[in-house]
Amino acid sequence: MSETSAEDVVATAAVAAAGWRRAGIAGAAIGVIAAGAAAGVAVERLTVGRGIRKKARLALDASGPYGSLRGLPGRAVADDGTELYYEVDEIEPEGVANRAGGGSGARTPTGSGPRRRRLFGSKDPAPLTVVFSHGYCLGQDSWHFQRAALRGLVRTVHWDQRSHGRSERGRAQAEGVPVGIDQLGRDLKAVIDAAAPEGPLVLVGHSMGGMTMMALADRYPELIRDRVAAVAFVGTSSGKLGEVNFGLPVAGVNAVRRVLPGVLKALGSQAELVERGRRATADLFAGLIKRYSFGSRDVDPAVARFAERLIESTPIDVVAEFYPAFTEHDKSGALPVFRGLPVLILAGDKDLVTPSSHSEAIADELPEAELVIVPDAGHLVMLEHPETVTDRLADLLVRIGAVPAEAR
Repeated sequence: MSETSAEDVVATAAVAAAGWRRAGIAGAAIGVIAAGAAAGVAVERLTVGRGIRKKARLALDASGPYGSLRGLPGRAVADDGTELYYEVDEIEPEGVANRAGGGSGARTPTGSGPRRRRLFGSKDPAPLTVVFSHGYCLGQDSWHFQRAALRGLVRTVHWDQRSHGRSERGRAQAEGVPVGIDQLGRDLKAVIDAAAPEGPLVLVGHSMGGMTMMALADRYPELIRDRVAAVAFVGTSSGKLGEVNFGLPVAGVNAVRRVLPGVLKALGSQAELVERGRRATADLFAGLIKRYSFGSRDVDPAVARFAERLIESTPIDVVAEFYPAFTEHDKSGALPVFRGLPVLILAGDKDLVTPSSHSEAIADELPEAELVIVPDAGHLVMLEHPETVTDRLADLLVRIGAVPAEAR
């Protein structure tokens, strides 16, 4: 018999709201959110016991290979002194690279193949580097499938944005300076200077990562003109994020817009309390994460759990710290810098966070770009439909000669 009743579902939401109410206005808003999440997972909770669900999560965490790929580590230093963590996957000698599907495939970052001979005094040209920038509340591992597919074929850099993943918490933010998309653009420049100071570049960004690339172009247009060979924007936006309704009715979204900045600020000031609440109501947050991450119903449970882990690993005060930057974000004026380059613009047709209409708006500014709207896909399209994203990205790399057509 199930351990959970309908009353238990409602009670859990009420307990969460009561605990968070100590954070002031956050209590009321979180109560609404928790109740909505409870409704979304009620059927599951009525049929699957809490203990079983916990065991399932642990089993998925133990067996899932996602996020286990590692490369040669490095650190860049941002203009405010923040250390930014990145990893490099180098091109491997033929036959050495481990490119096994989506598996974990541990390998030595620098490879173990035969050393190439070079004439004294000669210098190989710097290789092309593909730089992947991740989205809000995620980390470099969100590119797991694309990283696995490209491993050894092309040089890649994966980095964690400030206050995310293995990067240091933003030092300027510790001193009270609000984080903005412009800062993230300067951070990306620091990573490029450290990890790929020479040679052509391909920039790939998801959501906040795409916005980071726009900020880079706005601040360093000469870098785009001189070194960038191609660009891929995945589920991102050039502005007007304050108009997104997140799939809510008009009255609901207006209420959320009014209170959410204050809610997040209050929650960020009560980080320890809120983190306990997140752990205590994991099922409710799992429902929210699934709704706003994916568009299809048959998502691989291991992939869904991987997405949960990525998002759960972002502290609530970091969530609160970054949110205002998105309503202020407007980089439509930087898009013309990318004109003349091969550009891929890709989005899920059911993305509730950065709707596909925002990708279409980017395409309007870059009419020569390839626009791909993926059916039955949400915000984390690169995890939900990895074959489609990897296929289109591979086509982009083949088009510019970064990888041979036969490798695709």
